[in-house]
Amino acid sequence: MNPDIIEKPIGAIHVDNASKLNKNHASPDNVDYNGSDEVDFSHIDEKAVLRKMDLRLIPMLALLYLLSFLDRGNIGNAKIEGLTETLHMDGPQYNWCLTVFFFTYCVFEIPSNLMLKRLRPSIWLPTIMVAWGVVMTLMGIVQSYHGLLIARLFLGVTEAGLYPGVAYYITMWYCRDEAQFRQAMFFSAASVAGAFSGLLAFGIAHMDGVGGLEGWRWIFILEGIVTVLVAVAAYFVIYDFPETAAFLTPDERAWVVHRLRYQGSQGSGQMVAEAEHFDWKYVIGCFTDWQIYVGLLMYWGIVCPLYGISLFLPTIINELGYVSSTAQLLTVPIYITAAVLSVVTAFYSDRSKVGRAPYVFLPMCAILVGFIMALAGSAHGGVPGVVYAGVFIATCGLYPAFPGNICWMSNNLAGSYKRSAGMALHIGVGNLGGAMASNFYRASDKPKYILGHSLEIAFVSVGLVAVLVLRLNYARINKERNKHGNMGYSVEKLSQMGDKAPTFRYML
Repeated sequence: MNPDIIEKPIGAIHVDNASKLNKNHASPDNVDYNGSDEVDFSHIDEKAVLRKMDLRLIPMLALLYLLSFLDRGNIGNAKIEGLTETLHMDGPQYNWCLTVFFFTYCVFEIPSNLMLKRLRPSIWLPTIMVAWGVVMTLMGIVQSYHGLLIARLFLGVTEAGLYPGVAYYITMWYCRDEAQFRQAMFFSAASVAGAFSGLLAFGIAHMDGVGGLEGWRWIFILEGIVTVLVAVAAYFVIYDFPETAAFLTPDERAWVVHRLRYQGSQGSGQMVAEAEHFDWKYVIGCFTDWQIYVGLLMYWGIVCPLYGISLFLPTIINELGYVSSTAQLLTVPIYITAAVLSVVTAFYSDRSKVGRAPYVFLPMCAILVGFIMALAGSAHGGVPGVVYAGVFIATCGLYPAFPGNICWMSNNLAGSYKRSAGMALHIGVGNLGGAMASNFYRASDKPKYILGHSLEIAFVSVGLVAVLVLRLNYARINKERNKHGNMGYSVEKLSQMGDKAPTFRYML
């Protein structure tokens, strides 16, 4: 289905006479965009359909990501409850346990996203969730540094597919100007996970001695068991694709599929559907696309501080002079505030007429200001409130910036398989920033952590420059495409070209 069709008034598409559809019915399987009759979508209540999709999709996705972020970051809570002492680990060994997670996490993201596309999300996502839940539970019984190191390697393998998979899954249901709000809704679960992790660790730590196990072991065991139980339920409540969504009517399914296919060319004067078939050139094209590499610098400018905060926030607060239980609880208001700001920022970003860039750039400025405050307060010494305030401000910039960065890149990748592989590459290699951030806050640098705060400032600064480079180049390319039109390419060729087609318009 690669039609050459001029944009129609809202709610109207062409269908083949042979399809025998009436004027008010069109299923996604039998709509053909090359015919002469029109199917009228004006009776579709857009807000009602989006509301149905939100209620059926987002809560479960948010729960999955909450558990994912909880399970990868709870090692920071376990550390201040005695993990390193029990396993006789020194500072560098602990940092290696954090780092190796990201090596396997990066390697397996692209294969996982391609598997998600080839298989059903309702099968793939719960399956990898069961796997990492089992790994998490087994982390609670490791007896040595090497046992923990191996467990973290396998946690990276099993968790690799979730975030890029869910981020891509959202693009299979929502258009470009709707995606960030939904990305933020499930990503804010990471903020809640940060808060919940502190509260949970505070409570579970009191199980110290139960069953002859230390409190930090129960953190891993109980959270792993919960993950497996939720994964089993997820097999029955995750929906696959709009084409098969039982909670939508045939007309609603057709409407959702139609607008997704043509979203990238809106505003170009010619509607061109995205290519849906698999070809290795779409995967290879990701590795030669300039925007992904510039986007990686933007990603590192956000993810390095993100993982620095998520992995070390309890430790940083603990080193400010607060006891471990207080340090756990002081992380809660930071994460709750960040979650609210993430959703509010995304809401306005989706409705903005100035594009995505300001809603990534400004939160990144807050990250920069926050770490400058933390660095200055640490260097001065004796002002824990200033350091805490700086980390607070930085976190409140991190959680709005991250879904904005993911959504902006996904908005500018087409067609379906290139977006799948490109998002996995962007997120996968981007998460090597987590491997770097795992070594920013060294035990030898406590309690001030001057090096860690300084490195975060450097990465955020580079990321801010990358945002400007992306924004300016997207605007330049769109301007050139507006001048030259489709340049005589056939509709089939334009469809195959994806975001390189002269009919495709980058979202600014």
